[in-house]
Amino acid sequence: METNQKSSIAIKKATTSLLKVQKMIEEEKYCIDVIQQNLAVIGLLRSANMHLLEGHVHGCLKKALLEKDEKKVDAMLDEISKVVNTAQKK
Repeated sequence: METNQKSSIAIKKATTSLLKVQKMIEEEKYCIDVIQQNLAVIGLLRSANMHLLEGHVHGCLKKALLEKDEKKVDAMLDEISKVVNTAQKK
């Protein structure tokens, strides 16, 4: 299964789960149950991000490397570094 498809599946699952979290909040369900469901959404979104990053590295970055476009590769590496640093802060 390709990384974009994996990302799409994770996003769809997260969307469904997030709607469940919203309903649980509206129905004033037990706080810990809501938090656990919310953590599941966060996990799915993190998974989707990793699949997207893998796709970028194996697709876009690989293409730039094969084309020997040093400027583009440097820009992409900077972007990847920023994304990874942002993800670690969350």
